[in-house]
Amino acid sequence: MLNKWRVLLVVIPGFVTAVSITVDSFQVGHEGAKAIDGNSSTFWHSEYSPTLAALPHSAILDLGSSQLLNGFTYLPRQDGSSNGNIGQHTVELSLDGTTWNLVANTTFVDDESQKETGFANAQARYVRITALTEAGNRGSWSSAAEFGVRVASTSTTNGQWGPVIAFPLVPAAAAVSYSTGNIVTFASYRVNTFSIGASVNGCSGSEKLIRDLGNTYTATYNPATNTVSELNVVNTVHDMFCPGMSIDANGRAVVTGGDNANKTSIYDPVTNAWTIGAVMKIPRGYQASTTLSDGRIFTIGGSWSGGYSGKNGEVYNATANTWSLLSGCLVAPMLTNDAQGIFRQDNHGWLFGWKSGSVFQAGPSKAMNWYGTNGTGSQTAAGTRASDTDSMDGNAVIQREDFYRRRSPSYQDSNATSNVHLITIGTPNTTPTVQTLTSMHYQRAFANAVILPNGKIFITGGQSYAVPFTDTTAILTPELWDPTTQTFTVLPAHAIPRTYHSIALLMQDGRVFTGGGGMCGNCATNHEDAQIYSPAYLFNSDGTAATRPGITSVSPATLAVGGTITVVATSALTSFSLIRYGSATHTVDTDQRRIVLTPATTSGTTYTFVLPSDSGVALPGYWMFFGINSAGVPSIAKTIKITVS
Repeated sequence: MLNKWRVLLVVIPGFVTAVSITVDSFQVGHEGAKAIDGNSSTFWHSEYSPTLAALPHSAILDLGSSQLLNGFTYLPRQDGSSNGNIGQHTVELSLDGTTWNLVANTTFVDDESQKETGFANAQARYVRITALTEAGNRGSWSSAAEFGVRVASTSTTNGQWGPVIAFPLVPAAAAVSYSTGNIVTFASYRVNTFSIGASVNGCSGSEKLIRDLGNTYTATYNPATNTVSELNVVNTVHDMFCPGMSIDANGRAVVTGGDNANKTSIYDPVTNAWTIGAVMKIPRGYQASTTLSDGRIFTIGGSWSGGYSGKNGEVYNATANTWSLLSGCLVAPMLTNDAQGIFRQDNHGWLFGWKSGSVFQAGPSKAMNWYGTNGTGSQTAAGTRASDTDSMDGNAVIQREDFYRRRSPSYQDSNATSNVHLITIGTPNTTPTVQTLTSMHYQRAFANAVILPNGKIFITGGQSYAVPFTDTTAILTPELWDPTTQTFTVLPAHAIPRTYHSIALLMQDGRVFTGGGGMCGNCATNHEDAQIYSPAYLFNSDGTAATRPGITSVSPATLAVGGTITVVATSALTSFSLIRYGSATHTVDTDQRRIVLTPATTSGTTYTFVLPSDSGVALPGYWMFFGINSAGVPSIAKTIKITVS
């Protein structure tokens, strides 16, 4: 049976219900209108008696008028049965009901929770969902308690998302270039898959041979021209998928291990070139690394690649281009109790270079540790995160303090949580204080966190149940943590799910670059695109662009820790911050940190500042200097380089 039903238009903030629905078939008593009646106890069901209507099944929602849309919601039947739960599906849009544009092809998880499929902002009156499979493979039928459509917000009260930017690859890792402000991203030996000896990723024998030769596809986004350029890096003979990554004291991205587990590749933003670094002592993949107070780089863990266990610490000297083992930096104290064993237990450490060559490891294990990198290295227990458990797939952001938000106890097939802690660190090898904060609005795994010029922390993406290479239970609504109130504010939703293998980074203009997700070959959850979020501080109350304060000069552009800088602005500024240039992969960004600066002297719009005197606080390397006016609007960043001496 084909039917069309009309109901009263109901508007919920951010969502719109169709005025009518047309379905390909229905079972008597479960007509199409039951899916748009606002009553979760009723539901539409495709016909199964006296005739079984075969898949696929479709429903067309008529919104009554053209609107700007960016999401489709689905509530499965709520009567205790799962029959008809929609699995793989497509979403299409149309202005006239005749010409259709495909905007999503993905899969819903088989449970009764409300689902959402996001897509780029698009104008449409008609929305068509086509169910290609039944989620549990129980039969050739489909059902729905409620269908809904998300209207794209044009409000700037809590910021605004820009259009989706097409990329030639899945940006699974990225770094910000200090010299240009460009975002340099990379994937693997292929643009949307990897093959570390794993046939599950669809690699033929010839593809495997090519991968073994070593190469990495990269793509660079230029915010000045809004263009993306592609480069296949072959000269370093290094598949850099799933690496450790740190920005060194000279602003270069040092990328270690991954698919080619013992190699090091270095990206220089000035020459826009990749060069070969020294081979690591221990092969690694999924390890973390961090820049130290003396400019060296420390890494530990990484049993995803290059063999299991024993992935103790080592340091890289960029000047000498050498790696040295640290026998005293044992990985065992920081292992989680992951369900997949050592393959996951030492992955993605939350590492922060600190004073006197020390490293604070905040997670993901519930046990925290101090690592010393002088001589043969050392390890000192630093207690646990209050009553917290292991929190794999999590991250932390440092601004002289460690901000932490919890993820899932195991790497995958594990429920995320919304718990949040604030860890305050001081003298190395002492136990930090841990404060339990107000929880996030959403449970998240595989999300990203970015610190903004005003000290607020932007949290985006993730999923409530951690399953790599899926968008099921994806969280499309970001939130913002305020360090003053220590509370979270819900922000406008983004268009594309950002789950496993997604990234987010602060840009020089104070916006946030987000992208990626997937890396699973010919699958529906590869997201070869990016989207930029403009925080609320870039808008006036009427939605127009705020006038930015300008910084004429910052001098000197290079100075040692404890040095004095002079800043000349075009108008009065009321607060100032330094944020280190970041790099991100697999939720880890050990480079970003924020330092609040207070003027030592002020003369009109000329300000002088004295930098922190400890290179463990003001790590050597390149930093973004932001000035913020009384309206909370930040300048475009000026770049300074901080040296050890």
